[in-house]
Amino acid sequence: MSTSISLNEPARRRVRLLVAYEGSHFHGFAVNNDVRTVAGELRAALSTISRTAIDITGAGRTDAGVHAWGQVVSCDLPVEVDLDSLPRRLTKMCAPGIVVREAAEAEPDFDARFSALWRHYRYSILATPEPDPFLAATTWHVVDPLNLALMQMACDPLIGEHDFSSFCRRPKVAADEPEPSMVRRLIATEWTELETERGARLLRFEIRATAFCHQMVRSIVGTLVDVGSGRLTPGQMTGILRARQRTAAGQVAPPQGLCLWEVGYPPPVF
Repeated sequence: MSTSISLNEPARRRVRLLVAYEGSHFHGFAVNNDVRTVAGELRAALSTISRTAIDITGAGRTDAGVHAWGQVVSCDLPVEVDLDSLPRRLTKMCAPGIVVREAAEAEPDFDARFSALWRHYRYSILATPEPDPFLAATTWHVVDPLNLALMQMACDPLIGEHDFSSFCRRPKVAADEPEPSMVRRLIATEWTELETERGARLLRFEIRATAFCHQMVRSIVGTLVDVGSGRLTPGQMTGILRARQRTAAGQVAPPQGLCLWEVGYPPPVF
């Protein structure tokens, strides 16, 4: 067991949490004292349980309206906090929007963000003429007919290490500071077609990369939908990527279809 000892604080140990949440309840993951956020709710609940101030780190800073099934959070908790009962206690305090699926002790140097090897996002599209109220919070309803083969073909130029500036929202930096790199390594993509229990066409996009820029997945999905609807062709994707200009790409997909599905770490973390 790893502990840190201070004269003023109880001994602590590094803990990792596996967290799911429905993003429409929150204004994103990161703490924002003016609005309700996932990290804000978790931090408040952990501080109440441990009776001391707790800081947390998340593997992905999801935007407002974006969901997660496999968000990973790391924090330092007093050693007397029982990890077996912690998921149940946190879920009860943060319901209904947040469920803590697991809690376990981690190595002292484990960091949910910087220890991650890759992130895996899933985007869901309801491709039907009529909307489905039961899927409205977790899918993007697209009325236009979509050619799935063309959308998959358009993914090929994106695989590998590239500058994804055309698919990213650039962060604001001071005039005397250099812009951060938009180079990322995209590992895999896949489109699959499913059918809902009510017989509707559901398209699911899986994408995995070492890291993502802000709005990168939603920009890629929006551009691929433009390909599937015929507004763009698969052959244009290479030029869009090389342009390194956000205006070269297509629309930005709405947040509700996006879910942080899984985060990969060196074994034996998960």
